[in-house]
Amino acid sequence: MTPLATVTSTVIGSGLALLAEVTPTPSPASYDTDQVTPGVVGFVVTFALAILVILLVLDMVRRVRRVNYRAQIAEELDAEERALAEAEAEADAGPAGRAPLAPPASPLDDPDRR
Repeated sequence: MTPLATVTSTVIGSGLALLAEVTPTPSPASYDTDQVTPGVVGFVVTFALAILVILLVLDMVRRVRRVNYRAQIAEELDAEERALAEAEAEADAGPAGRAPLAPPASPLDDPDRR
């Protein structure tokens, strides 16, 4: 064995021995872990947080409904405007390939009725 390998194995061996001697991370508690509770303060904070979340969800639902309703109304108004514009364009253009219609004659203008 080379001197470098001996030094390396000694360092690793002493490191493992050091790790084996370390006290466990969760040191034994001086209190009973079954008796630890958040208490009244923890309950109040959790209850208040739950109420705030419920109110936030209700507000969000209301706002989403309002946005959807406004979008629906805007679509209906756009459809009405398009239909009106198409009707006006059709009335202005007249029937395709035909002469414009003469205004209706009154019964007094009819020579047979005199």
